[in-house]
Amino acid sequence: MDMLNVKINGISVSVEKGSTILDAARAAGVEIPTLCFMKEKNEIGACRICVVEANEGRGFRIVTACVYPVSEGMEVLTNTEKIQKARRTTLELILSTHEKKCLSCVRSTNCELQKLCRDYGVEESAFEGFKPTYELDTSTPHLVRDNNKCVLCRRCVAACNEQYVGVIGANNRGIDTAIGTPFEVGLSNVPCISCGQCTVVCPTGALVEKDDTDKIWAALADPDKHVVVQTAPSIRATLGECFGMPIGTNVEGKMVAALRRLGFDKIFDTDFAADLTIVEEANELVERIKNNGTLPMITSCSPGWVKFCEYYYPDMLEHLSTCKSPQQMAGAVIKTYYADKMGIDPKDIVSVSVMPCTAKKFEIGREDQSAAGVPDVDIAITTRELSRMIMRAGISFTNLPDEEFDSPLGEDTGAAVIFGATGGVMEAALRTANDWLTGKDNTNIDFTAVRGTQGLKQATVNINGSDIKVAVASGAAAAKCVMDRMKNGNPDGWAFVEIMGCPGGCVNGGGQPIQPQYVRDTVDLKAVRAKALYDQDASMALRKSHESPVVKALYSEWYDGFGGHKAHHDLHTSYVPRKKYSK
Repeated sequence: MDMLNVKINGISVSVEKGSTILDAARAAGVEIPTLCFMKEKNEIGACRICVVEANEGRGFRIVTACVYPVSEGMEVLTNTEKIQKARRTTLELILSTHEKKCLSCVRSTNCELQKLCRDYGVEESAFEGFKPTYELDTSTPHLVRDNNKCVLCRRCVAACNEQYVGVIGANNRGIDTAIGTPFEVGLSNVPCISCGQCTVVCPTGALVEKDDTDKIWAALADPDKHVVVQTAPSIRATLGECFGMPIGTNVEGKMVAALRRLGFDKIFDTDFAADLTIVEEANELVERIKNNGTLPMITSCSPGWVKFCEYYYPDMLEHLSTCKSPQQMAGAVIKTYYADKMGIDPKDIVSVSVMPCTAKKFEIGREDQSAAGVPDVDIAITTRELSRMIMRAGISFTNLPDEEFDSPLGEDTGAAVIFGATGGVMEAALRTANDWLTGKDNTNIDFTAVRGTQGLKQATVNINGSDIKVAVASGAAAAKCVMDRMKNGNPDGWAFVEIMGCPGGCVNGGGQPIQPQYVRDTVDLKAVRAKALYDQDASMALRKSHESPVVKALYSEWYDGFGGHKAHHDLHTSYVPRKKYSK
């Protein structure tokens, strides 16, 4: 490996040949500010915030650190008076066209532009001139797009392209350049899969989830409504970040305590429905095998992935499991089984979910998601929305005691907890399949071959003497790879496939806490957050979905055993091919 010796602010450092000045600075412990940069995804040098002075033997000159390669003996100065002035001027130019409604912006105090302006003492722009005005795009149930706050960094474009969706890009030229959809139609008129990956990389408030918290506040204030909330597996591993806690801190107990103090009548764990999903999917897979059904079967837990398939592979929808997602199964059980047990009219229940995924906002409005004749879930909010509710209520999150979910729908297994990480659904399914096919209570249940944060994983697992080939994909680009191979005759021989719409799975969902890009570049968020889930799984007494007491009670008391008509009616759904573009 060829190494180059450079100096960053007088600090000697050796870096690999081909490294940029930004790479060298980070190796030296110096963070150069950026705005448009995303490591290996958006390295375009567009914003000019990262300018530095570099000397390669010809005197110091200004270059962009994120794209300029280092050379042997290079000297770099990152914070001279000249550089500070250049960055301030750039910030003033950005502000000259920026809507500065910071006090009411949802990204205030967590805005990368705001932080840069604060760091460099920029309060107002010294420049006046053309300032375009854009209408808000609120056409989708999951997202608000506000180009008045856009800084043209193109990070959202890169994220959308990484997802193999590419429905937004730079339109027009020069001063008229704006990020938009083809022909400037609403986002609802293009094949957006609602994954929200654009929102977690946007440095400002130009792309944010549609806020539904006012609906919850209204429901909580209504004495005639019974308001129930469920929380997805991954939320416990991410919510703490919104309150300054270390990445990957498991805050399950404090989360439950906060929800109780917000006034919810019951606090349930979506994990019980994740266990239910595994049992239902296992039954469906057995039925497909027995009756020569469509194989391989693909999981249907991720609404972003489901929507991707409906748009881009409508001829392969029969491969999807007909099982509802855990969110929707939980909602169905709450408004049927729970409503019956409590003697509450389902119409009087407001079912709220806290999800890592903006696509969940789309999912609750899908057809065929109303087991009790009313929507399974009424309101879906993100991790970020929940954190804002907690803050508004004046709850000191970090000082809360640890409390437990409510019974009967608050009990789960370790298999459900790991749903939040890519490969978790597959591992949970393999644990149950191993017991059912061997007829034994197996103790060796860690299928580590399907773990990891890479986009596509393949594994061969031996169960009861048979080799079973499986695949795990996370992110729409990896999903495309899987689907293309299946269209080519499934040469890999997969029997079961897990696909999640977001890279890394739910721990990296589009509704999760927003970390500054330099953190996303230097910390494997997916791995750190996932570790919290695997650690909890390892510590639990029950680690197989079919061992769940809730699942056992449901099938004995409500669904009359496995594979019955009632369970199919409540817990299964259907899919529809979608036109990619509409007027």
